Amino acid sequence: MYTFSNKLKLGAIVLVILGIVGWGYSYMNAHNTTVEDVKVMLAEEAADHGGGHASDADTHEVVADDHSSEGDHSSEASPVDTEHHDDEHAEHVMHQIHNRPYSALYVAAFFFMMIALGALAFYAVQFASQAGWSPVLFRVMEAITYYLLPGALIVLGIALWAGDHLFIWMDPEVVAHDELIQGKSGFLNKTAFIIRALFFIGGWSLYRYFARKFSLAQDNSDDNKNFKKSFRIAAGFLVFYIYTESMMSWDWIMSVDPHWFSTLFGWYVFASMFVSGITAIAMVTIYLKSRGYLDFVNDSHLHDLAKFMFGISIFWTYLWFSQFMLIWYADIPEEVTYFATRIEHYKLPFFGMLVMNFIFPFLVLMNSDYKRIPWFIVTAGIVILLGHYIDVFNMIMPATVGDRWFIGLPEISAVLLFLGLFILIVFYALSKAPLKAERNPFIKESEYFHY
Repeated sequence: MYTFSNKLKLGAIVLVILGIVGWGYSYMNAHNTTVEDVKVMLAEEAADHGGGHASDADTHEVVADDHSSEGDHSSEASPVDTEHHDDEHAEHVMHQIHNRPYSALYVAAFFFMMIALGALAFYAVQFASQAGWSPVLFRVMEAITYYLLPGALIVLGIALWAGDHLFIWMDPEVVAHDELIQGKSGFLNKTAFIIRALFFIGGWSLYRYFARKFSLAQDNSDDNKNFKKSFRIAAGFLVFYIYTESMMSWDWIMSVDPHWFSTLFGWYVFASMFVSGITAIAMVTIYLKSRGYLDFVNDSHLHDLAKFMFGISIFWTYLWFSQFMLIWYADIPEEVTYFATRIEHYKLPFFGMLVMNFIFPFLVLMNSDYKRIPWFIVTAGIVILLGHYIDVFNMIMPATVGDRWFIGLPEISAVLLFLGLFILIVFYALSKAPLKAERNPFIKESEYFHY
């Protein structure tokens, strides 16, 4: 049995407290920002650029000048119009600043929930395929999936609490003046959003509950009935999962940009959560081995986990490129705006994510020998997890904070908060059952797995 050490528990609690305090401070600081503060900030930014870059208000003024010069109107915008544009721009920037703490919290909450859901899918795949190598890792997978129910409810709670700070279709004033969103209102409305979310979460959690129940019951059974039940519900869950995961990605991520859509988006999010879940399994396994547990896990198991980390990273890259290339090549304004915005204002995280999620794991995990070295896997795993956090960051932030992004106190605090909560829940779950699935029919094959 694993014992949740007081040191690790205290460290996780400290992370949660630091996260709450840091995020709370950033929230208060953002909401104390007024339009006048923003005007001063914009004036300072304009001065720093030496007038070389026009603000949005300046750009609008130039456009107004161009149009007015073509007709009989004065070639100069009136002071009243200029002041109106400045006020509108300042108010828009103020809303973006106010949105940032909500967005940072939502990104971190979704990221850690995504890890648990990815681990649950991987766990189901092992049962459905009757894999012989992985049963020694089942207790680690089950512990990580224990975070799914609270994590998903937190994501839903933040989405409803933040409201139109994240989802503009929740703002009646925006919907009233937007015909495209009106056309989607049968799907994008708060009632349907909640019903679908509870359906997703309920289905995932029911599978997780029964899979864990049958797994523990199998340890005390004289036959394989519970294993057969696990096999059947895993196969059914995977069908349910592939549909609901796609719909969840439309609701919880893609709808922050309600004018944009991609038919590949569900698969793209799946690849991100799948590799993140597998990476978390590998890192928790290596941590437990370093503490003297899981002596039945050998370097061949780590090698297989690292192979999945490598392979799904390549799969993620294939989907990323497929989505990007098709939209960029077609150059349809409604579609290409999504990437144009990110390349213009999020150049570092947008291309940095590609390096972290593809180039780095490709170079580090390509060598078969490196896949057996724990510190190498941990290093690759940290970069992969950070890269997929940036991936979620890129999906959410451009629609909510525009070019007012920065990875600072709200983002770091939110990550610390949910990292601490994740550790508390996962390692608590680990301490509640033996770390070895003794009566799984493939356990001996798994223990002696070598190649």
